[in-house]
Amino acid sequence: MSAQDFLVELGTEELPPKALGKLAEAFRSGIEKGLKEAGLGHARVQAYAAPRRLAVLVEQLATQQPDRSVNLDGPPIQAAFDAEGEPTQAALGFARKCGVELALIDRSGPKLKFSRTIEGLPAAELLPGIVEASLNELPIPKRMRWAARKDEFVRPTQWLVMLFGEQVIDCEILAQRAGRESRGHRFHNPAPVRISQPSSYLEDLRGAHVIADFAERRALIAKRVEQLASEQNGSAIVPPALLDEVTALVEWPVPLVCSFEERFLEVPQEALITTMQDNQKYFCLLDADGKLLPRFITVANIESKDPAQIVAGNEKVVRPRLTDAEFFFKQDKKQKLESFNERLRNVVFQAQLGSVYDKAVRVSRLAAFIAENTAGDVQQAARAGLLSKCDLATEMVGEFPEMQGIAGYYYALNDGEPQDVALALNEQYMPRGAGAELPSTRTGAILAVADKLDTLVGIFGIGMLPTGSKDPYALRRAALGILRILIEKQLDLDLVKAVDFAIAQFGSQVKASGLSEQVLAFVFERLRARYEDEGVEVATYLSVRAVAPASALDFDQRVQAVQAFRKLPEAEALAAANKRVSNLLGKFEAKLPETVEPRWFDNATEFSLYSALQQAEQAVQPLAEARQYREALERLAHLRAPVDAFFEAVLVNAEDASVRANRYALLARLRGLFLGVADISALG
Repeated sequence: MSAQDFLVELGTEELPPKALGKLAEAFRSGIEKGLKEAGLGHARVQAYAAPRRLAVLVEQLATQQPDRSVNLDGPPIQAAFDAEGEPTQAALGFARKCGVELALIDRSGPKLKFSRTIEGLPAAELLPGIVEASLNELPIPKRMRWAARKDEFVRPTQWLVMLFGEQVIDCEILAQRAGRESRGHRFHNPAPVRISQPSSYLEDLRGAHVIADFAERRALIAKRVEQLASEQNGSAIVPPALLDEVTALVEWPVPLVCSFEERFLEVPQEALITTMQDNQKYFCLLDADGKLLPRFITVANIESKDPAQIVAGNEKVVRPRLTDAEFFFKQDKKQKLESFNERLRNVVFQAQLGSVYDKAVRVSRLAAFIAENTAGDVQQAARAGLLSKCDLATEMVGEFPEMQGIAGYYYALNDGEPQDVALALNEQYMPRGAGAELPSTRTGAILAVADKLDTLVGIFGIGMLPTGSKDPYALRRAALGILRILIEKQLDLDLVKAVDFAIAQFGSQVKASGLSEQVLAFVFERLRARYEDEGVEVATYLSVRAVAPASALDFDQRVQAVQAFRKLPEAEALAAANKRVSNLLGKFEAKLPETVEPRWFDNATEFSLYSALQQAEQAVQPLAEARQYREALERLAHLRAPVDAFFEAVLVNAEDASVRANRYALLARLRGLFLGVADISALG
């Protein structure tokens, strides 16, 4: 079957830059889906996107849809005809469904059957519908109309190119009649651009100052920005999202170096970087020490004969924004950071839980409690907690919300606060996302845990639990953040005591009954998801969860030990034995003896197991107390032989009540040894 390349390009007014990549990919996926449903074979499918166009190129698309057979089964013969042989409504309905007279229906088998071959259509007849369906399914939150037409799209359309081989597909989509004329660069080449064939699309547009390939433009910008930054003895900050957005704003990218006055460098560089990236879409430059240089790179959409004019224009535009940041910084420094707490007394954190100032006071006390229980600096933790929310009331954060925490750091240093306290004001928000950076200081880690734990307890305490996709207070992220900090920063915090302390601070503001258990269950359940992501078996998590460690660090140490234990050759048999012991003990209705009495032994294997348990207890208990759980389980693995021998030779449910009870006590002692680390019966 013959094949030809197919090109569709929809020209529009400037498309929303943040959505361009998603629109292009959805357009490509939609066309691929349509071709698959139509049974049209093809080779590579490539999407192209620029500010004023979405395009898809399909290589080697079959020119003809293949013929296909349709086989339909109808009702059974008994149901299709009555006793007199007359057709029933079931038979007549089946004939209507097939679109033929009943006489043409096959009735030779147990059921009515109809078969026919449907001839394939030319691809040229199917492509307009496929393209239109794909455009209609694009992820566009709000479509717009233009002129007096009823057509709707993300932006008004301007032209449409649809070529199959060298032939134009005659159709009209979104108010545009298909042709072979595209448009070049709005200023360099505004005249129509003739696309001779699909394979020449990129080069035809390149000659008209348009790089239609999004990936090519992105790579070109990244490479040139890196070169220019190197020429300035610096390195560029190139966030992927910003690079994507800039790529979506230009058809013919020309990066240029601009500068600003050095006096602005006295302002926190994060504020300058934020305003230049978010508002102006500039790439900022850093020196070898990570300090901001008074330079930035803008990406023009035109190859100017006088680039200095573009540079001067951008420098003029950025100056007022940097001046604003400078003004806010100087204004805020006129008063102590702590004084901003007064403003926070009137700012509501949550209607039932009081003001932001109330939260800061709670966090301060909770941070002090955590510090006291994790070998931290109690005084610094309390101070950091009290100052933790002050910068929310500053002019800087009011203008640049992204500066929360960062502004507090600079203002705390300005006030002469200890370095760790200042750093903690920013680190309280860490980690800011999955896998993101953790606090570098102990005080910062403690404050981050205190802040998140206070929110968790408070919001749970008023019954606002996260449901499904709704989690307005980001409680899942808070719980994961707490766990990451405690485990990775090696903070051995008793979460049960910490949660109880946090609950007590709220007093009557929360419903305390059952709250501790609810919060702890929520937090430790997040560990399950964490371990699943790391490839740890759920059974391993459940074995540790069963013994309810109060410390997340302790929990993790046990999990790692159980994971190592599972690789031992004795693990499977011991897990099965523990499960058997657990089931037996669960059915034992009498009171277990407090001690094992050798005088009730009547089998050598009982003596052997008892002796092995005594030796294991002496070796394992110190290891478990020192949290050397892996070594403890390795030692317990030696019990496999005496345990197996015991179950092979001994009937646990002996007729003599005393013998039976003694054997259960022996098994309880065995189980207790393993429970010092985890309930490995969950592994069986």
